[in-house]
Amino acid sequence: MKLACLFLVTLFVSASQAATKPNIIFILADDLGYTDVACFGSKYYEKPNIDKLAAQGMKLTNHHHHQNCQPTRAALMSGQYAPRTGIYTVGGIDRFDWSTRPLRPVDNVTSLPLEKVIIARALKTAGYATGMFGKWHLGQKDEFHPGKRGFDEAIESSGVHFNFKTDPPVEYPKGQYLADFLTNKAVDFIGRHKDAPFFLYLPHFGVHSPHQAKPELIAKFKDKPGVGGHNNPTYAAMIASVDESVGRVMAELEKQGIADNTVIIFASDNGGVGGYEREGLKKSGDITDNAPLRSGKGSLYEGGTRVPFIVRWPGVTTAGSSSGIPTIHVDLYPTFLEIAGAPAPENQPLDGESLAPLFRDPKAALKRDAIYQHFPGYLGAGENTWRTTPVGLIQSGPWKLMEFFEDHRLELYNLNDDIGETKNLATAQPDKVRELHAKMIAWRESVGAKMPTPNTPTEAPKKKGKGKGKGKKKTDAE
Repeated sequence: MKLACLFLVTLFVSASQAATKPNIIFILADDLGYTDVACFGSKYYEKPNIDKLAAQGMKLTNHHHHQNCQPTRAALMSGQYAPRTGIYTVGGIDRFDWSTRPLRPVDNVTSLPLEKVIIARALKTAGYATGMFGKWHLGQKDEFHPGKRGFDEAIESSGVHFNFKTDPPVEYPKGQYLADFLTNKAVDFIGRHKDAPFFLYLPHFGVHSPHQAKPELIAKFKDKPGVGGHNNPTYAAMIASVDESVGRVMAELEKQGIADNTVIIFASDNGGVGGYEREGLKKSGDITDNAPLRSGKGSLYEGGTRVPFIVRWPGVTTAGSSSGIPTIHVDLYPTFLEIAGAPAPENQPLDGESLAPLFRDPKAALKRDAIYQHFPGYLGAGENTWRTTPVGLIQSGPWKLMEFFEDHRLELYNLNDDIGETKNLATAQPDKVRELHAKMIAWRESVGAKMPTPNTPTEAPKKKGKGKGKGKKKTDAE
C-alpha cells in the first residue's frame, strides 16, 4: 500500500513538474527581410499580429542568420556553425558558374548528417512532444526526414503555395493556400498537446518565391501607395498570410489557456530578396528592399543576414523591450535547452550561447565576445555578377570585419554608426583590423573551417546546363 501511494505521489510530482515546463513555439518565415515587418520599419506591409507579438514581448534588433535557407536551418537544428555540418549553401557547388573565378568552392553537404542530434530530439529527453509543419530543407528521403529525426509529427511541404505536395501525403481542400494548411496543422497540434509540454516548429514557405498569394489579400494592397522599396501587392499579401498564421497560433494558445506558459519566437531564415538594385547587381526587379541595410539574401552584408527576431515569454520578457546585443542562429539550440531544462547532447559541441539572460533582462551581457560566419563559396546574381564571393566575417560589439578570400581584402564597419555598411574603416583602424582578424583565424581553426582552394581548369564547371553559364534564371531563389 505504501509503495502504491509513493508511486502515485511520484506520478503526481512528475506531472506537476512537466506542466510547469514552458511550451516552445518557433515560427520561421522564409525570405522575409529585416524591414518587411512594421515593427522593424516597414510603412507598407501590414503585420498586426506580429506587431502585437513584439508589443507583448521583446525584439532582438541585431540577430543574424545565414545568407540563404539551408545553412540557417542546419545551424538552428544542430546548434553548430556551418563548418561543423558542412552545409554552407543550397545544392552543389556547380549551381553557379565559377569557372572564371580564382577559387574553387568547398564542397557543400546537402543533407544534415545523421549523427547530428537535432533540437527536437534533445527536447524529447525533457519530456516534450515535438511537431514540425512546413519547410525542412535538410534531407527528405528515408532517415533524413524530420519525422525520423526527433519530431513526433512532421509534415513537410515547400516549393509552391497552391496545389502543393506534402511528405507524407495529406489530403487538403482544393485551392487551399499552403500557409493556411500549415497553420491548421499547427493549431491542431497545440490543441492535442495542451496538457503537457510541447515544442512546435512552424517553418513557413512564405514569403519565398514563387510569389503567389490569396486574391482577396492581393486586392487589399493593390491601390496602396508604396513606401521605400516596399510596393508589391502580391508580396504584401504573402506577408499578410504569414501574419494571419501568427495570429491564429496566438489565439489558439489563449483558447486553450496556455498562453502564459508558452514561449513564442518569430524570425526569418535570411534577409529579404532585395537591395540588389542598390548594389548594382540588378537594373530592376527587386521584390522588396532591406534598406537601410546593405544588399539582400545571398550576401553577407547585413541585408542578407540580419533578420527580424521577436520573442514573447510571459512573465519573463518585458513587454515592448528590445536588445541590440549581436546574436546568431546557433544561439537558439542552447536557448531552447535552458528553457526546457533539457541536457545538451553528448559528443556534439554547441557553438552558441543561451539567450535566456537577454530575454530576462535586455541590458544583460553575454559571455562570448563575438559571432562568426564562414562562406567558402559563390552565390550568383546573373552573368558574372555575384551576391557574394567566398567570405568570412566576425562581429564583436559594433565592429564587423569581413575577409574576402579571393584577394584577402578586408572590410571593417562600425554598425552602430554605419548600419548600411557604407564606410570601410579598415585603413583608418589598423589595430582593430588586426585584433578581429586574429580572432577570426583562431575561430576558423577551432571549428575546422575548410577554405576554398585555387581554381584550375580541370576543376571549374563547364558553361552549359541548368545553373551554369549565365546562372539560373532566378538566381535569388536560394
